Amino acid sequence: MRKIVAAKLHGITVTGADLNYHGSITLDPDHCNKAGILPLEFVEIWNKATGARISTYVIYGERGSCCCVLNGAAARTCQIGDEIIVCSSAYIEEHQIAEIRPRVLTFDRDNSVRDFMFYDVEIRQDGTMTFAVRDGSPDGNG
Repeated sequence: MRKIVAAKLHGITVTGADLNYHGSITLDPDHCNKAGILPLEFVEIWNKATGARISTYVIYGERGSCCCVLNGAAARTCQIGDEIIVCSSAYIEEHQIAEIRPRVLTFDRDNSVRDFMFYDVEIRQDGTMTFAVRDGSPDGNG
């Protein structure tokens, strides 16, 4: 089994930090649905400003709020206004790599979705692999 990227919110802006909440990251369910991130799913968080890297789980906030709130200990790793990357992962067999299409959303400073893309891997006849970043959703509903 290999651990691979399953979905990514790239450059989403932190809108809040709640040290007294018992943990997690609160995200807008609209963003999570578009990317394919589930509630209670573990994600990695990478702070673009500081390089801090943490792991926590997702809880859904208010739909349409564009929220990105770090809770509990995670609140110490990011400041309001920091851009972060939220990345979920999946374990797959190597031969399955061409079957997945990780969805990636990029954001404007107000956390509106700027771009929707997906990662595409192809396995050629000779066994070599290609990688491309493609615009729009893999199911054509971009």
